[in-house]
Amino acid sequence: MLSKLPRFTTEEAEKILFKGGFQHIRSKGSHRIYQKGEERFVLPFHKGKILHPKIIKALFELIDEEEI
Repeated sequence: MLSKLPRFTTEEAEKILFKGGFQHIRSKGSHRIYQKGEERFVLPFHKGKILHPKIIKALFELIDEEEI
């Protein structure tokens, strides 16, 4: 059985990206694009909304991959 993913708002996810060394490079509409080296991550930014679990999973996979 899969463990449950934590629920994050966009602001909390952005803090995780910044701690992981990502920088905000640009915005397009309600999406913000972050980059660290060759890796990019697009975060839908709707203030106060909870992110979809698939986005949280992708974020954790990217951060874990970077730590290796």
